[in-house]
Amino acid sequence: MPAPLVLLDPAEVARRLDPDALIAAMATALEDLSAGRAEGPPRIAVRSPQGLLAAMPGRASGMLGAKLVTVFPANAARGLPGHQAVIALFDEQTGELRALLDGTSITAARTAAVSALATRLLARDDARVLAVVGTGVQAEAHARIVRRVRAFAEVRLAGRRPERARAGAAAWGAVACDSIEAAVRGADVVCCCTHAAEPVIERAWLAPGAHINSVGIGGPELGRDTLLAGLLAVETRAAFAPFPSGAYELQGLDPALGVELGELLAGARPGRASADQITVFKSVGHAVEDVAAAALLAAHR
Repeated sequence: MPAPLVLLDPAEVARRLDPDALIAAMATALEDLSAGRAEGPPRIAVRSPQGLLAAMPGRASGMLGAKLVTVFPANAARGLPGHQAVIALFDEQTGELRALLDGTSITAARTAAVSALATRLLARDDARVLAVVGTGVQAEAHARIVRRVRAFAEVRLAGRRPERARAGAAAWGAVACDSIEAAVRGADVVCCCTHAAEPVIERAWLAPGAHINSVGIGGPELGRDTLLAGLLAVETRAAFAPFPSGAYELQGLDPALGVELGELLAGARPGRASADQITVFKSVGHAVEDVAAAALLAAHR
């Protein structure tokens, strides 16, 4: 008799979400990805006049899965998330459909969990100031989840619209800054969570030893001088491929410049070399993260 189909709406995803367990699941998935125990082909996408629909199949955590995700940067003005998604899980042995999950909330949480993992691996142990650039769903997830891996004494929030930064800061336990520069200067960890089509921070604003997470896919959210300021980490070197499977910032660069998070987890590559070294994690998102996160939530009761 077939197992009952698991259906998880946004409220049920939120109820089951354990940020620490999610960070651990992302660590396992990415270490497995680098070792060849998990896999996913390059992301593909079709465009509409206002956005795109991407397909991301993968295998991780003993499951097959696929995410369909739309990216519509102008949705903020409509009161809608910029990313909206659904994730399907299938039995690895029989191909039976096992679960359908809201992927919008999972995408935000798993992206922030991977940034938290990168922060745990690369930020200085004494990091105390976290700056979040952006005011949308990803910014909220980062403000809540990244703070779990370091004892931050201050969380700053800034964006293009100061009134949204003030509202977000009040809701997320952060301090609103009047400008992005003011938030970034002196910060130990910076999370860039925007749909920006051009760099949102400047290399000169970064303190020695800062760690930067960049999750934007709307364009080159980081400039080359910031990207190459020190150690560059990625989920997979497939991030150097052309968009939509890769990142705008990494186009034309040698993939050998990047160290995979899974390699850092396995001890196959070194991480931070000194207290003053700048470290950068450029996130693109990978199907194994979605499958692993969905499998974790579908198994939870």
